[in-house]
Amino acid sequence: MIKICFVCTGNTCRSIMAERLMKKLLKDNKIEDVKVSSRGLMAKGDNISDMAKVVLKKLKASASNRKSVKLKKTDKDTLYVVMSENMKSRVSSSKIITMKDLIGNDIIDPYGGDEEIYLKTAKEIQSANKILLQKIISWREL
Repeated sequence: MIKICFVCTGNTCRSIMAERLMKKLLKDNKIEDVKVSSRGLMAKGDNISDMAKVVLKKLKASASNRKSVKLKKTDKDTLYVVMSENMKSRVSSSKIITMKDLIGNDIIDPYGGDEEIYLKTAKEIQSANKILLQKIISWREL
């Protein structure tokens, strides 16, 4: 079993979109041995943002409500994927990569932005998730 946890600031936009989009990608590719979650460095139990739900629906991923969850401790068996380079030092794990490692740039926080900004963010996340999925497939073959 491979475990992945996407991490952003509040766990209401980027990381939850990454989680839901990765779950859809795994389902579409009939991969069942990967567990995906998301957390926020400063999450306060807020609901997923309304605009994130709109974009997830457009991309045919789950847009159901969920309260944000704070990253309190890390697990040595989980790969943590952070949305920006500056978050890397705030996650104490030896298994950590950034979105920049996958697609060459950080994922900008769309919080408070319009649908266009959220959709752009979600598409960048999708690109990164596809690259990550290819890495997962190659790891499984080792």
